[in-house]
Amino acid sequence: MMASKQLKSDLTVHWVIVAAMLALLISYNVICQLMAGDIQVYLEQQQRVLIRTILYAIAIILFPLANLIRYIFIRLNQTMPGSNSAKNRYLITIVVSLCFIETVGLFGFIMFILGDDYNTLYIFSVMALLGVYMHRPKLEEYNQIIEALRVNKLNL
Repeated sequence: MMASKQLKSDLTVHWVIVAAMLALLISYNVICQLMAGDIQVYLEQQQRVLIRTILYAIAIILFPLANLIRYIFIRLNQTMPGSNSAKNRYLITIVVSLCFIETVGLFGFIMFILGDDYNTLYIFSVMALLGVYMHRPKLEEYNQIIEALRVNKLNL
């Protein structure tokens, strides 16, 4: 079994991706705070309510979908043959699942631009923040991929 320090250092790039996603969430909020009057379009209230409702529904669907996609990717990482390393396989899993979740944060930014208030921006941002936390790189998942690839290699 690989040393714990080695496994953690393998996930450095993965954590950089998480930090980039968090930086995007923060930047959405900072842009909205600093440039509120300049970037808002002010759609009619009825149109905004409809769009917000649709985006909430999409966000609600995206969370379990991202979870399912992550689960499928992890299983594929463990079973698919190929020369791709466990580190690269897991990186793809992290990037794809975090991109699904980052979309939710983008919904708040879009709604703010369309004229919604800070409350909607914050709700979508907090939802995305929770999603990033849920889909962060996990040492045990990475270790399971390494072990499964090792067993698969021995069975060949």
